[in-house]
Amino acid sequence: MSRAPRAARDEGVTVPHPRETLDLVGHVAAEATLLGAYKSGRVPHAWLIGGPAGIGKATLAYRFTRFVLAHPDPAAPAVQAATSLALPADHPVARRVTASTEGALLALERTPGEKTETLRTVITVDQVRETVGFFGATATGGGWRVCLVDAAEELKYPEGANALLKILEEPPRRALLLLVSHSPGRLLPTIRSRCRMLTLRPLSVADVIAAAATALGRAPDDPGLAAAAAAADGCVARAIALSGGPLLALREKVTALLAQVPSPDPRGLHALGDVLERADRELVEIFVETVRDWLSRELRREPQAVGRLAPYAEAWGRLDTAARDTLTLNLDKRALVFAVFGWLAEAARG
Repeated sequence: MSRAPRAARDEGVTVPHPRETLDLVGHVAAEATLLGAYKSGRVPHAWLIGGPAGIGKATLAYRFTRFVLAHPDPAAPAVQAATSLALPADHPVARRVTASTEGALLALERTPGEKTETLRTVITVDQVRETVGFFGATATGGGWRVCLVDAAEELKYPEGANALLKILEEPPRRALLLLVSHSPGRLLPTIRSRCRMLTLRPLSVADVIAAAATALGRAPDDPGLAAAAAAADGCVARAIALSGGPLLALREKVTALLAQVPSPDPRGLHALGDVLERADRELVEIFVETVRDWLSRELRREPQAVGRLAPYAEAWGRLDTAARDTLTLNLDKRALVFAVFGWLAEAARG
């Protein structure tokens, strides 16, 4: 199942699923943590791999999965000598994971509905219940069984989350549960408490360029890719989306208007409103993200008096509420543009 952002899909770009991605860019320390725990022979049965969306959490989880299934004995010389979790592309385990035919791996992720190709909004409780039979079966050769959940906050609440909790509370022998989460704080405290937390940070611009270039099959020195990576805030998925063209162009227009606050060009605001009024949800979300990034920079400025911070914090809250209402209720997007820039002007004037 493709994980390409919609903009990338519209441009005809094929972005590999994390199970197909053998290379890991960045996250050296996180990889070393997993490898070290496995080498010790006392690897925790459940890991919660958290961090912003699109930075390589699932890629790392699949990388760890392949290594464990290929090397079921932590004490084996090959494991003890390993310096990374890398596995050759032609290894039987790597081929089976890529083809989704690895019997010792159960991946829980949102799937298309029965009568449509559109992904469900949740990971269903029936999917989670598959873990009972999965972990109840004996692994080939006495090896490991791995359940990978991507993403954990998409489990149907509360039924799916509670079903997974039962497995976490009574883990079978030689079982690994790898939970990928963009927002670990949204998970049940009882789930978090039963997992070893591993937090991944946003990637550097250089790492984002390297990862996006590999995924898109472009040269690392592609100017468009460099511009997209610089605007992606450490997120490979966002860089891939921005590299499609329309999203990056919109972000640049919004950034130019933000530089004019508190007195942005009215003609520019009208033009932006017209673009968003005809746009789909993804373009509106890029608009909101760009404004949030600007507000975040303003809030971090030093020195800042508390009285000066308050208007920017209030504008942030108004932005979130207005954007949610606009997208949910299909309200006038032009009005959203003028309202947002009005709030920003008020905040800038103090």
